[in-house]
Amino acid sequence: MRILSLIAPFALLFLAVSLSAQHEKPTVSYSAILPPAFGGWHVSHSQASKDPAVADPANAAVLKEYGFTDITTATYTRDDGRQLTLKAARFEDASGAFGAYTFYRTAEMHSEEIGDQGSSLSQRVLFFRGKVLVDAVFQKLSGMSAAELRELADSLPKTPGTEAKLPDLPGYLPKGSYIANTAKYIIGPLALEKIDAPLTAQYVDFSKGAEVVLADYSVSNNAGKLMLIGYPTAQIAASELARIESAQQVHQLQEEPLAKRRTGRIIVLADGSLGADAAKSLVSAVNYDTDVTWNQNTYHNPRDNVGRVVLGAILLAAVIMGLLLASSAAFVGFRLTVKRLLPGKVFDRPEQVEIIALNLSDPSPQGHESGVNSSIKAG
Repeated sequence: MRILSLIAPFALLFLAVSLSAQHEKPTVSYSAILPPAFGGWHVSHSQASKDPAVADPANAAVLKEYGFTDITTATYTRDDGRQLTLKAARFEDASGAFGAYTFYRTAEMHSEEIGDQGSSLSQRVLFFRGKVLVDAVFQKLSGMSAAELRELADSLPKTPGTEAKLPDLPGYLPKGSYIANTAKYIIGPLALEKIDAPLTAQYVDFSKGAEVVLADYSVSNNAGKLMLIGYPTAQIAASELARIESAQQVHQLQEEPLAKRRTGRIIVLADGSLGADAAKSLVSAVNYDTDVTWNQNTYHNPRDNVGRVVLGAILLAAVIMGLLLASSAAFVGFRLTVKRLLPGKVFDRPEQVEIIALNLSDPSPQGHESGVNSSIKAG
């Protein structure tokens, strides 16, 4: 009974603490995407989810096409009472984040140097950094809002290795007559159906690795669209272009393109009110260039260092010279030793030594007189 009377108060205290902890709800939950503070802003509420509908209920399936993984929504405040609402959506790679950025970007937006690419309209700023797409809405803009978002972009999680690689297909869009901020990068049929494209998803085989870039152009006040369909190989692109031409011959296309051609692995189509000549000129401006990528491991190999090779050659020459000197000294020592121990037995034997002597210092023998005077006297 005494033991129970001692334990009972501690048990009641532990039960009370547990119940109070269950009823308490944290007001702030930090995520790995957004920081707790940046540029004078402090998070007041944060929520993470893996549901794309939290980011955009109307385009949740499109976000999944781009490789959506999770999202963090947060509200930030400053000391002066201003608020900032952020949505940070993370994708499987930077191509997905770039594609989603182009999907939501509009022609009315202004380009901003925030993150990898950014655009703004009124109090809204849209940018992506690596594989994270951020949609920021300010309660009130200030002259430092862009700098604050740059600080936020620098604090976002880094994208490792090949996940940070952006697609190269948008780089083939002609610069002339291009309407800014209209290029859209598509990697799935649902996103393609959401935009006004010259071809429907029926004639773009995404199961074969297709990717699409669509942009608006204006030539002499005539508007039109340029569509680039990229496939992994030129052979696949050729067969897909033949399928499009077959559908065009039997009038199965909703709108026949003004001009079309294939360049390498890219199919190019133009439509709208550009006119036949302008459409052909625009299509001809797209030319595919092959890129050779060396993807072998680039680790440091000491044997590939030129300095080490030269140093090794010098050391090898020094070793060889040392061996030659050592062998020469050993041979001389051996010869001297044998000559001392066995004089005339091995080296310098009499029958092996032959010396030709001229004996120039010896007196000449007296021979017969030749009758010739040894001196010549002038008479």
